Amino acid sequence: MGSFVDVPKLALLDGRKMPAIGLGTYLGFDKNGVVTSKNKELRDVVMDAIDMGYRHFDTASIYNTEAEVGEGINMKIDEGVVRREDVFVTTKLWNTHHKREQVAVAMRETLNQTGMDYVDLYLMHWPIGLNEDYSHSDVDFMETWRGMEDMYRLGFAKSLGVSNFNKQQLQRVLDEGTVKPVALQVEVHPQIIQEELINFCKSEDIVVMGYSPFGSLVMRYGMQFPGPKMDDPVLVDIAQKYGKTTAQVVLRWLVDRNVVPIPKSVNPKRLAENINIFDFHLEQHEIEKINQFDSHTRFTLPSFWQSHPYYPFEQVKDPIADPFRG
Repeated sequence: MGSFVDVPKLALLDGRKMPAIGLGTYLGFDKNGVVTSKNKELRDVVMDAIDMGYRHFDTASIYNTEAEVGEGINMKIDEGVVRREDVFVTTKLWNTHHKREQVAVAMRETLNQTGMDYVDLYLMHWPIGLNEDYSHSDVDFMETWRGMEDMYRLGFAKSLGVSNFNKQQLQRVLDEGTVKPVALQVEVHPQIIQEELINFCKSEDIVVMGYSPFGSLVMRYGMQFPGPKMDDPVLVDIAQKYGKTTAQVVLRWLVDRNVVPIPKSVNPKRLAENINIFDFHLEQHEIEKINQFDSHTRFTLPSFWQSHPYYPFEQVKDPIADPFRG
């Protein structure tokens, strides 16, 4: 067990505060679909993480992890280790609940799953609406946003945000919404540094949360992808200077760019390593060195949705198969 880390917090534009690192709880996909936790493994990871200092947990209805995240947090509340207000829970509305009246149904299910009265941050997972059978729905994401605003006004979501939106889509929410999004969650790592989007969010006081923070440093879908690895000389050099690992350097690179990293791990050693990044910071020239790895490489590229009118990313020639269909 690592020693306790007191994680700093970032101010959100609605006056609330978000811990500067979150624990991701998406367990990925295998040939059977979404991977689920066995024998309450994830619940136990959440409890260990709280003991280490993690106070921010990132889940989503599609991950099938809301129940164990909630259970782990609630057990720590019952033990008197934390109070509900000490913990920041982010979850996400799935694409099949984009009609305004469906948002309330999804939120009720989330609160049931987590065993909580509210979530701290409710994100629209994608701007893309889908029907029950996963065919494209033509629901405008602004209708969805109004449903989320209903949840905010009822107190079920303390703050609202979006995920996987591009700049134009985010601008539309700012222009047409009545509740301002406090956060944007997108893929950020050394191969997709998201400079323009991060600068735009900064200008609007929106906090950026970065998922898949390690990019090609770790295996994905059971494969090695091209790009920097843990033993990359540039990263090793910086890591040695600070007495840290290359993974810690990459997480710190995000923090120093005002991005909240959402690393995921069920390994206690890595959990402790990932949170232990608040006792050093990188110099500007080191940040710029890491920025050089940028190749606009996305590892989350649902190109099977690219004919959807609200698909947020660049088009590709060979769409990949839809993993959600199994």
